[in-house]
Amino acid sequence: MWRALRAAEACEVCRSLVKARSAAGGPVPLPRLPLVSRSLHLPRPPARPLRPPLRLSCQPFSSLSHLPPRRWKLSPAKSSFQPRRHFWPARLAARLLRLRYLLLGSAVGGGYTAKKTFDQWKDMMPDLSDYKWIVPDFVWQLDEYIDLEKLSKALPDSESLAKLLPDLDKLAGSFSLLKDFFSTGTSGDTAFRATDASESDRQFKKVTDKERVEQLQEELLRTQLKYQRILERLEKENKELRKLVLQKDDKGIHHRHLKKSLIDMYSEVLDVLSDYDASYNTQDHLPRVVVVGDQSAGKTSVLEMIAQARIFPRGSGEMMTRSPVKVTLSEGPHHVALFKDSSREFDLTKEEDLAALRREIELRMRKSVKEGCTVSPETISLNVKGPGLQRMVLVDLPGVINTVTSGMAPDTKEVIFSISKAYMQNPNAIILCIQDGSVDAERSIVTDLVSQMDPHGRRTIFVLTKVDLAEKNVASPSRIQQIIEGKLFPMKALGYFAVVTGKGNSSESIEAIRDYEEDFFQNSKLLKTSMLKAHQVTTRNLSLAVSDCFWKMVRESVEQQADSFKATRFNLETEWKNNFPRLRELDRNELFEKAKNEILDEVISLSQVTPKHWEEILQQTLWERVSTHVIENIYLPAAQTMNSGTFNTTVDIRLKQWTDKQLPTKAVEVAWETLQEEFSRFMTEPRGKEHDDIFDKLKQAVKEESIKRHKWNDFAEDSLRVIQHNALEDRSITDKQQWDAAIYFMEEALRGRLKDTETVLENMVGPDWKKRWMNWMGRTQEQSVHNETKNELEKMLKCNEDHPAYLASDEITTVRKNLESRGVEVDPCLIKDTWHQVYRRHFLKTALSHCNLCRRGFYYYQRHFVDSELECNDVVLFWRIQRMLSITANTLRQQLTNTEVRRLEKNVKEVLEDFAEDNEKKVKLLTGKRVQLAEDLKKVREIQEKLDAFIEALHQEK
Repeated sequence: MWRALRAAEACEVCRSLVKARSAAGGPVPLPRLPLVSRSLHLPRPPARPLRPPLRLSCQPFSSLSHLPPRRWKLSPAKSSFQPRRHFWPARLAARLLRLRYLLLGSAVGGGYTAKKTFDQWKDMMPDLSDYKWIVPDFVWQLDEYIDLEKLSKALPDSESLAKLLPDLDKLAGSFSLLKDFFSTGTSGDTAFRATDASESDRQFKKVTDKERVEQLQEELLRTQLKYQRILERLEKENKELRKLVLQKDDKGIHHRHLKKSLIDMYSEVLDVLSDYDASYNTQDHLPRVVVVGDQSAGKTSVLEMIAQARIFPRGSGEMMTRSPVKVTLSEGPHHVALFKDSSREFDLTKEEDLAALRREIELRMRKSVKEGCTVSPETISLNVKGPGLQRMVLVDLPGVINTVTSGMAPDTKEVIFSISKAYMQNPNAIILCIQDGSVDAERSIVTDLVSQMDPHGRRTIFVLTKVDLAEKNVASPSRIQQIIEGKLFPMKALGYFAVVTGKGNSSESIEAIRDYEEDFFQNSKLLKTSMLKAHQVTTRNLSLAVSDCFWKMVRESVEQQADSFKATRFNLETEWKNNFPRLRELDRNELFEKAKNEILDEVISLSQVTPKHWEEILQQTLWERVSTHVIENIYLPAAQTMNSGTFNTTVDIRLKQWTDKQLPTKAVEVAWETLQEEFSRFMTEPRGKEHDDIFDKLKQAVKEESIKRHKWNDFAEDSLRVIQHNALEDRSITDKQQWDAAIYFMEEALRGRLKDTETVLENMVGPDWKKRWMNWMGRTQEQSVHNETKNELEKMLKCNEDHPAYLASDEITTVRKNLESRGVEVDPCLIKDTWHQVYRRHFLKTALSHCNLCRRGFYYYQRHFVDSELECNDVVLFWRIQRMLSITANTLRQQLTNTEVRRLEKNVKEVLEDFAEDNEKKVKLLTGKRVQLAEDLKKVREIQEKLDAFIEALHQEK
């Protein structure tokens, strides 16, 4: 075409010369043209590189030889410039005639060359009409980008050429053919097909119809294979170039902000949606590629071929996929895989990393399955990056089963169906239906399920696996053709594919499987006999088709989903304003952080408790725990001996036994319980307006878990035992104040025991006469018997106030006979039980009266005077007990403030850290409408923001 442009340029120069001549009124020098008249012998211009001469075919210009040559009449030249001035019209006309020839020759030659080049290209390219649903739409809508009608109108028609060149009939036919091609757009292919058909008829006119069909099929197969090899070579080169570019970008990752890829942004949106509702109950209509199929149909193998790595656990005939696995494929400089919640990268080019990845996936699957179940609806999110990977999001679902075998939960079949339906009900989900080609088609379960979810087949892609086994085992290969053409199954689909995913060896590499698949289809009779078409085979074509369909679905639906979440966000914000107008929108994590700070503040406040408060609480609590043992097992047995020496000996022995075994342990228990009570008081004590009851469950759980983990120092009992033993060994009361305090302590203890004893005795004998008259109460028969026995025993005590603690046998007999004489039948055991309470009350009253006498006995005690009436050994005992309690409380307080409070604070922090990582705990402990509403609002906002960012990036990519 550049020749035609040069001719037009020369014509334009001539017009400019004529205009310059008329304007100047004088001669204008002509430009130096490469064309020179035959009759004009002018000197050649200075050396200037000339363009190559125009080479035209001899046939179209043979008819120009009859034209008579035109001669110029020249006058004698006075100078070298005069011939140009006097004969420039003739020279101009001659040059214009040659320009016409140049223009026409260039147009005809260019058209012929274009036609010839197009024929050569067309012979190399296969028929792409069957690839129309795979190849992007803009290829088939070429007429929208190039106005072919305007281009055809720009070319001269056959009649104009006939007027200029009456002998160019063949060229006119060529122009007509070229014009028909441009004017009809894609229908021009039909004209060329007709031309090829006529040529093939002339070529094979002596060949029979059968041989012609075979030759055409072989030629078609060779062309398809040739095209496939060209695509493979270009894809390999493209993959290497992309890897180099991505590696170059990866080197600068620390020097600039790395922009997220489009598919990674989309995958993050799906992850947030999964966290928002793990049960998949929301109106989430964002596209995914859902991979479904019967168990062991080859779903995992197809996914591995698309991901170009053996990343999934494998087993022979057993269920391996126990939960949905979301795989996000994207491009990257290195072939790696990583989980959403982990920073570890698995290098998919190394076998040890692949084995580790498979173990991790299997471990996560088994961890997600609850006890008593076989499968789980919890999704495992995995990202796979690598050069040349098609960008898409696939969800591998557990295989559909027909029978529940032993070892499975009874509801396994129903759970798998419910999970599959939940994902396939999404109107924008692309269903990749995997069918095992090596088994009978009638045994398939998944096809019926898919046809229920997508009856019109608008978003289903059917994949027939193990075609190599099917070709060997199936008696009629046309059955495979029926499956791929969609005539055997009742389900419909967008496209049908046949793939081979290896020889069944788990150790095969992806490269070996791909080579085996390509070799199989190159030698397969299914392709040679046109039962399968080239674009319907290999996982590479499947991957391209699925990716194209996925992104088409994303572009069509993502903005509508964004609008839906905007409406949801508006509704949630309105509900929050109406229910909680004065509160901030704190989600569960933010509430947990707030509660964590409050709990830590309350633990720290334990260290601010005064030592006096600790000692008072510890001393009081410890005496409450040991008072019964001191009175019943130490004081009363020793005091009832009525002998000073025996009293002191009995007290020392029993105190030593108590200190060695029970007292230190009991003291540590008291201290730990006291710490718990104080900690609970700080945790549960309301703080007025600042108190938020939403934290009560969390605080209670933290308190219980912290107390459960806390253990008192093991060395505390040993050191405490020594201190208590030394305190009880001291008998020297130094001043009157301590003596009075001991007496007061003894009186309080004895009064409490006396009160308890009178209560027991009252319950035993019933109400007295005053209560019976005032409250209209009566005694039971048993109470009456106890009352008569009590009266009889009191008479005996009045006769002998120094009676020992135990009744003799003759005394029991005397009491029983006296009662029988009054008509009261009693048992000896009843007499003993009643005596124990009667004598106890009598002894305690005597001991209290003795305390009053001992108030003045400190003078005799200090000078070691012995007075039988003022032997106050019991006062000394209670002083020893009181001093031991004080020293023990002080020791425990020091342990609490110096060690145990800090250890408890550490335990609380550990518990809070564990709870922070356990989302189930937080969901269980932080509940209520307020929490759930704030949580939903945060998630919806996050989803909307990520959707908006993804849509913006999607528009920029367009």
